[in-house]
Amino acid sequence: MYGAAGPPARSASAPVVRSLRRPPTPATGVSFMNNQKQQKPTLSGQRFKTRKRDEKERFDPTQFQDCIIQGLTETGTDLEAVAKFLDASGAKLDYRRYAETLFDILVAGGMLAPGGTLADDMMRTDVCVFAAQEDLETMQAFAQVFNKLIRRYKYLEKGFEDEVKKLLLFLKGFSESERNKLAMLTGVLLANGTLNASILNSLYNENLVKEGVSAAFAVKLFKSWINEKDINAVAASLRKVSMDNRLMELFPANKQSVEHFTKYFTEAGLKELSEYVRNQQTIGARKELQKELQEQMSRGDPFKDIILYVKEEMKKNNIPEPVVIGIVWSSVMSTVEWNKKEELVAEQAIKHLKQYSPLLAAFTTQGQSELTLLLKIQEYCYDNIHFMKAFQKIVVLFYKAEVLSEEPILKWYKDAHVAKGKSVFLEQMKKFVEWLKNAEEESESEAEEGD
Repeated sequence: MYGAAGPPARSASAPVVRSLRRPPTPATGVSFMNNQKQQKPTLSGQRFKTRKRDEKERFDPTQFQDCIIQGLTETGTDLEAVAKFLDASGAKLDYRRYAETLFDILVAGGMLAPGGTLADDMMRTDVCVFAAQEDLETMQAFAQVFNKLIRRYKYLEKGFEDEVKKLLLFLKGFSESERNKLAMLTGVLLANGTLNASILNSLYNENLVKEGVSAAFAVKLFKSWINEKDINAVAASLRKVSMDNRLMELFPANKQSVEHFTKYFTEAGLKELSEYVRNQQTIGARKELQKELQEQMSRGDPFKDIILYVKEEMKKNNIPEPVVIGIVWSSVMSTVEWNKKEELVAEQAIKHLKQYSPLLAAFTTQGQSELTLLLKIQEYCYDNIHFMKAFQKIVVLFYKAEVLSEEPILKWYKDAHVAKGKSVFLEQMKKFVEWLKNAEEESESEAEEGD
């Protein structure tokens, strides 16, 4: 078509246009080339517009840090002004993206390197927790700054918890004074609910525990926490995150004893915490005792072996006999599948309890233990309706088997009983109590005649 010379040469300035679509017929007065300038063709035949929000922003904590530090420098040490500055800056600065940098600055005065040190070439500020005075009042004021900031920007809550967990792992990199301030601040924030007690897991770090850093930090923390609330509130918070039984792990394995814990924290002025841990250990020991007792009974171990085991546990865990008799009673009653018919269950109970009388008698050597057993029997018979008519028969059986004696029974009848089923059980016991009183009077008169 073009002859031997081939197609005519294309001008160097002429654009090359390729499209998978067939170009539309140009409208009158509008050239084809002009139409191409308005909508550049693509290989897919569609035009994609790049949105600004899709563009990856470069992570630059240094610029963010400079803005925060400059603002804090202008506020000075007025923490009210600091709180207002942080509130206003959240609208302009990306707190969500730079949460860690923000909290590093507020606590340590600048961005922290791994291990808890401040980089020498970075800006820093003295408007921070570590540069503040080391007293509880100052830390309470700083706690308000964090409270206001997190209430205003709720999305910072998780980032703040992560920050505190990290700071606790960095404790060895801080000075003693800095650790004390952080401990007091953390205690206040735990008390007012800004932090969850699960952050304390960081204190169980092996190196911190081994070098005594965890225990020393815990002293300051619990002092400020209990000062804000009380031991019951602290205990409730610990229970929620299953840490109420882990406090002894603040010490190395060879020092994880109730005696060592109570001595350490009592000497540090935290007697209520020491007593709490002692009680927790006792509760744990009681549960273990009951579990083991039930297993021994189900195996049919000899009573002498069971008695020996229980007495060793009493001594080891300092469990008083009145508590033990309650555990033994519960264990004995839990080993049987009781008949659902009221007329048959009493006979079944008497047969079963007669067998276990020697075991129960071994732990009713005190009047208080006998009274405790009577109350346990009363509560059990009331809570298990099929046993309502069996109460008197059980008490008489235990009297004959020398598990119970006259004085505790008479005291129970007179004023030591509880409200559960009171009228029913007192009526059942009326004749037996009268018989006991008469027998006691006869014994006294016989003794007088003997004199």
